[in-house]
Amino acid sequence: MTKRERVLAAIERRAADRPPVAFWRHVPEVDHTAKGLADAMLAFHRTWDLDLIKVMSSGVYCVEDWGCKVAYQGHPGGAKRCTEHGVKTVADWARLRPLDPGAGALGRELEAVRLIRKGRVDDAPILMTVFSPFTIATKLAGAVALQSIATAPDALRAALEVITETTARYTAAALEAGADGLFFATQAANAEAVTQAVSAGWELPYARRVLDRVRDASALTLLHLHGRDIYWDAWTALPVHAVNWHDRLTAPTLADASRRFNGGLAAGLGESRTLLNGPPRAVAEEVRDAIAQTRGVGLIVTPGCVLPLAVPDTHLAAAVDAVRAAAS
Repeated sequence: MTKRERVLAAIERRAADRPPVAFWRHVPEVDHTAKGLADAMLAFHRTWDLDLIKVMSSGVYCVEDWGCKVAYQGHPGGAKRCTEHGVKTVADWARLRPLDPGAGALGRELEAVRLIRKGRVDDAPILMTVFSPFTIATKLAGAVALQSIATAPDALRAALEVITETTARYTAAALEAGADGLFFATQAANAEAVTQAVSAGWELPYARRVLDRVRDASALTLLHLHGRDIYWDAWTALPVHAVNWHDRLTAPTLADASRRFNGGLAAGLGESRTLLNGPPRAVAEEVRDAIAQTRGVGLIVTPGCVLPLAVPDTHLAAAVDAVRAAAS
């Protein structure tokens, strides 16, 4: 099977020669230019010969054009952070205007997608990382976003309209630039971050609007549910093809998820424990356990989130080798 065929088989719950395998890692030293990011993504893909390419833009590229200043400050996962928020007070929400998807930081990431598409030598699906609207609002404003729910709900809703429209237009632009689909990430679908009421009322409706805009575009959509104690049932009712979550840290297990969701399950590897600490035989055992829980159907073997920068290559090799050993 080709890589695309293998991924499509997983999300459609069809038999495949083996489960697809993928993982992803930030590149904070080079992700500030389109060429730097694209070259790093292509080199990583060539090294590990993975079944999909997740474009590892910095986690704050989406708020740079609204005034956030960003920098890498040594996070073990390679994530950049806003060192100065673009929205500092509730009054600042009114300053937001829709962004041009082809300009600024957004345009830089689209150029990276074009370069990745041009340099790709196989048919591994390219997934552009896009964040859900309320998640973008929290990156843009920090604590002010949650405070605004109580103190300035109308101002926040008006801002979310701007963010949602910009995000929806950007997803379409990413597909036009050469992405095969989206890695659609929310950081506000878990009890660690927000209450269920906040997730249901402020994050989920706007996320659905973005996904509804691309559901007829033949795009692959992989939903990332970040954090512990995730609101699984509400979020997996969205129009997505596959779900990625920290299955080694929080419910549901792969076996339970396979009964509760009909699409692909991108999980199985504990990025902050087993992949980081090893040994390689433990990594291989997690792969075998993931395949056993799902009988290999509907499974895309991935970590629950981004790889820590310190994960050794020997542990990644063990994961890839164990998946390929499962080939029928």
